[in-house]
Amino acid sequence: MTLPRLNEIEEASRRIAPCIHRTPLLVNESINRMTGARIYFKCENFQKAGAFKSRGACNAVFSMDPGHAAKGVATHSSGNHAQALSRAAALRHIKAYIVMPRTAPLVKVNAVKEYGGLITFCEPTLESRENTLKEVIRHTGASEIHPYNDLRILTGQATCAMEIYEDLKDIDIIMTPVGGGGLLSGTAAATLYRSPRTRVIAAEPRGADDAYRSFYGGRFMPSVNPQTIADGLLTSLGSLTYPIIKEHVSDILRVEEAHIILAMRIIWERMKLVVEPSAAVPLAAILENTERFRGSKTALVLSGGNADLDHLPWKQ
Repeated sequence: MTLPRLNEIEEASRRIAPCIHRTPLLVNESINRMTGARIYFKCENFQKAGAFKSRGACNAVFSMDPGHAAKGVATHSSGNHAQALSRAAALRHIKAYIVMPRTAPLVKVNAVKEYGGLITFCEPTLESRENTLKEVIRHTGASEIHPYNDLRILTGQATCAMEIYEDLKDIDIIMTPVGGGGLLSGTAAATLYRSPRTRVIAAEPRGADDAYRSFYGGRFMPSVNPQTIADGLLTSLGSLTYPIIKEHVSDILRVEEAHIILAMRIIWERMKLVVEPSAAVPLAAILENTERFRGSKTALVLSGGNADLDHLPWKQ
């Protein structure tokens, strides 16, 4: 198991500070009454490029040596990592080659283009994404920056929880959604160093529950034909993230699609915050398991705000 070291996370925090927002922690009394918990929302929907992914992308891009950086960076991503990497590359004045599934939300495609990312579309399968990326790298010589299975990415994502622990003490539970596991792994590492008594809990759509099955099955199980509106949580865990999650995460909770939609709407209506479906998954897990969280002091990462305004789930 490869875990980011504390000094590496602290160094990442300093490296990316000029490139990102230090996002706020917000409390909503209406949601606290609804759940019986004291919930602190870490608003990564306010982050640069609209999601926590900017942390890992900036750390990866700005830690590259000049020779490799000059050839550009490449990745496959359904959206948020693509946006974040395109922006980070633009800040360093290098090219970003982005492989995106043809089904990616238009809002994310347009954002990648706006940040200067050079897009190659592929079929919406992991095999197609990986094969297309190999071809792009072969033609360009760019360095791959994986969306989550990269130690530089994990280390950057860990800075989110580090900020939480600097701003908030005596946390019982810290929650994130889980897709590829970069945010969750980084959160687990930061928790180990800064608040080892805090339980790390992840939330995942029931229709894309490969992390849950891997966690409780004792072996890696890939995502196969996931079905969920939480488009940021469709990918499988990685060879770096799975061992960290298996060792340092307390639980993974599965949630129904209806509760994801409900949680997203509650955040929009009660907090006046724009969040995407993936970001609402942890609150959905609390709503489905209120007795488990009742009376707790819980920090919850709102992972992103890149919602497709033309296809809001309660309008379907």
